[in-house]
Amino acid sequence: MRICFVTSGTLEEYASRSVPARADVVCFSFQAIGEVSYERELRGETSLFEDVALLSKEGKNVVVCGCYTDARGIRRKSVVVAEQGRILGVSDMVNRLDGGEYRCGAGIKIFDTLAGKLGVIVAEDLYFPRVAETLSVCGAELALCVYEQLDGSLEQTLMRAQSFLYGVPMCVCAYGFAQASDIGGKLRFASPHSPSVYDFEREQEYHLVETRQRGFYRVKKGGF
Repeated sequence: MRICFVTSGTLEEYASRSVPARADVVCFSFQAIGEVSYERELRGETSLFEDVALLSKEGKNVVVCGCYTDARGIRRKSVVVAEQGRILGVSDMVNRLDGGEYRCGAGIKIFDTLAGKLGVIVAEDLYFPRVAETLSVCGAELALCVYEQLDGSLEQTLMRAQSFLYGVPMCVCAYGFAQASDIGGKLRFASPHSPSVYDFEREQEYHLVETRQRGFYRVKKGGF
């Protein structure tokens, strides 16, 4: 699977390139389309989601794009996913830190695409390992985190640790930087260039893990 990271510039600027990068998945950070009002989209006053869908149709691939969504004044950090001209869905950040400006959504999503099963992590959800664990348990082949702006090496450490702990390769696409880690927790790709391309190899490895713990007491039944 070839992934193209667009970490600067708008979606329109990328679409106007004479020779767009060839990739199975094109991932944009939050700067690409900015804020999307669901009301204005439905009234036809804007067509930002349509632009994402059209780009996926032209490239015959999957387009993943960070954005800020507004639903009647409720603002969220979100990621829209389109494939070959069709919007597959929108995934919202499910955790809210310290009563921040953006509200939390509901549901962690995996998108079953022609490129593979893509699990989406939205912004600060990267700080909550249960999100990556859920994606792994539910069969995601790749965890793709769309972030705003990286804060030093913290996000890279979290990405590598969660890849190792939950056995799912992970990519982070942020403003000005993109990176990826494998299931061994090793950094496989990092680039400040936009666009940049990473050839991802599917990795799935399973191990039997046994633990002992107290609880789950059951009364032994006799007579059988």
